[in-house]
Amino acid sequence: MTSAEPTPFSLEPTEEVREVRDWIHGFARDVVRPAAAEWDEREETPWPIIEEAAKIGLYSLDFFAAQWLEPTGLGIPVAFEELFWGDAGIGLSITGSCLAAASVAAVGTQEQVGEWAPQMFGTPGDVKLGAFCASEPDAGSDVGAIRTRAVFDEAKDEWVLNGTKTWATNGGIADVHIIVASVHPELGSRGQASFIVPPKTPGLRQGQKFRKHGIRASHTAEVILDGVRIPSRNIIGGKDRFDERVARTREGRSAKGQAALKTFETTRPAVGAMALGVGRAAYDYALDYARDREQFGRKIGDFQAIAFKLADMKCRLDAARLMVWRAAWLARTGRDFENAEGSMAKLMASEMAVHVTEEAVQILGGNGYTRDYPVERWHRDAKIFTIFEGTSEIQRLVIGRTLTGLPVR
Repeated sequence: MTSAEPTPFSLEPTEEVREVRDWIHGFARDVVRPAAAEWDEREETPWPIIEEAAKIGLYSLDFFAAQWLEPTGLGIPVAFEELFWGDAGIGLSITGSCLAAASVAAVGTQEQVGEWAPQMFGTPGDVKLGAFCASEPDAGSDVGAIRTRAVFDEAKDEWVLNGTKTWATNGGIADVHIIVASVHPELGSRGQASFIVPPKTPGLRQGQKFRKHGIRASHTAEVILDGVRIPSRNIIGGKDRFDERVARTREGRSAKGQAALKTFETTRPAVGAMALGVGRAAYDYALDYARDREQFGRKIGDFQAIAFKLADMKCRLDAARLMVWRAAWLARTGRDFENAEGSMAKLMASEMAVHVTEEAVQILGGNGYTRDYPVERWHRDAKIFTIFEGTSEIQRLVIGRTLTGLPVR
């Protein structure tokens, strides 16, 4: 093939990706789904399911790293879609540590990745958790308003952290916490850094545990930091690199590598894949129901009103998947999100999940509104995807600013 010839194009996942897809689908079908309703009601971390995932190699740093590095970029999207097809709450309990690990991998040193990422997963029989803590009571979408402070104590060569984080997945129960804090408040988000808080560090404790509308099997809580002291080397990326970035900012030069924003940029397509799994679960169930349920002497799928709903659901589902795959491919192959493709994928997939699950409830009618049928739970679970890791409104703001180059207000 000469350089002038077009590169072959295919949307068919590789054999390796298909094998992972089928393997995780089997785990989601046989292990996750039968336990989903129970853990949703209990509103507790499903430790036995996480252990089962660890035993087969699904809950492990090696597995997630392999999928993240899969050459086409489809490893994580395909894996997450299948797992969340099983259940979103349990799925987030299994994947929640990935956000913390990704935050270290995004801007951390090789030494930091090698030391801390394994401690966020542990081993079968001794599973661990990681927690990424960025949001605060008064700083959710407004990352620049973070008030948690990190002050450097030169005499002891330590960072001292004080503040309160909220909406933290695995917050307070994690072994390793990643804390986004302000070092130079006058610089807004450019004066922030992320810090690694090791297990059992004095001064870190869990605050309020939240009772949620959906994803109830995933632990979400406040994290309170009261005089938390950590070694100077625990600033992600290293103190020297952070000081250089601050110096560039003060001089009016570009300062890339903001930890929290970098993490969100790399994980938004993955969040879109989670939403795909929930939306697909609801679509699959509604389709089967429409084929079997009879009213007025006919299968309800034979009525145009229902058939049109299913057609629209399927179109939105497949369109969102293509956007997620495109963003994942761009990220994996080192291409820039020139039009905020990561935010576009997350926006479309999350809003698709809300729409499709609502239509599934409607197709099931009264049955869909009861907890005897899983579409009610999927409907509750879907809403979070339009909120966490950047609301739909923030995604539109990011996309608008990227397209126009103007400071949309």
